[in-house]
Amino acid sequence: MERIRKPFQGLWNIIRFNWHFFVISLALLIFLFLLANYLGGTTGFYIQILCLLIFIPTFVSLVVSFYVYDLSDLYAFKWLKEVNAEKAEKIVNIHAGFDETSLLLQKKMPGAALSVFDFYDPEKHTEVSIKRARKAYPPFPDTLKIKTTSIPLPDKTADLVFVILSAHEIRKTEERDAFFIELKRIQKSDGKIVITEHLRDWPNFVAYNIGFFHFMSKKTWYSTFEKANLHLSKSIKNTPFITTFILEKNGTAS
Repeated sequence: MERIRKPFQGLWNIIRFNWHFFVISLALLIFLFLLANYLGGTTGFYIQILCLLIFIPTFVSLVVSFYVYDLSDLYAFKWLKEVNAEKAEKIVNIHAGFDETSLLLQKKMPGAALSVFDFYDPEKHTEVSIKRARKAYPPFPDTLKIKTTSIPLPDKTADLVFVILSAHEIRKTEERDAFFIELKRIQKSDGKIVITEHLRDWPNFVAYNIGFFHFMSKKTWYSTFEKANLHLSKSIKNTPFITTFILEKNGTAS
């Protein structure tokens, strides 16, 4: 199969979509470094320590991101064998405005009909990084804009529903619960829902420092699944920093 993702694509996306953060960090580091050399002595030493405390977390986050999005097999979707992807006739991919996966899924399952939905709402999703990503990547053909509480498909339509690195953008608990109930509505009786996410856990804290608060904990996800009456059939660690949850309707677990 042809290579769709380019080398360093993941790392480059992070840098260019969040360039303001890296510019501010670099400017602050240069200022503090110059100040430390100017003041010297004990004060200068402590400022140098502060420089390290700013530099190291930023460097670690970039290294981890490079590993996750460029070196790992995250986008190889090797876990598709766990959901009988070869038998799927109808698949759905839902994202929050930045779609790196629809083309990959189409290549993996060329025989399935694919519907792509985008629940990006500029009033709710105000991160400048998403806005930049949307400008850089045109939408997948025939992508439909939706609300999280209303997916324009009949009941029991989809063999597979994918929400990859997007569901955490639904910040309000009530809205997220309603979204998963809607996912269950369009899921066939024997269909699967696939949720891929960073978690608010120790590996992601080490990787992203306070940025890990942007993610949800495993406990939060389990609560969401339970409220939607969905059964967690399998949990897969794609990397130490990424988890994929495979969900079935309760009563259909094998």
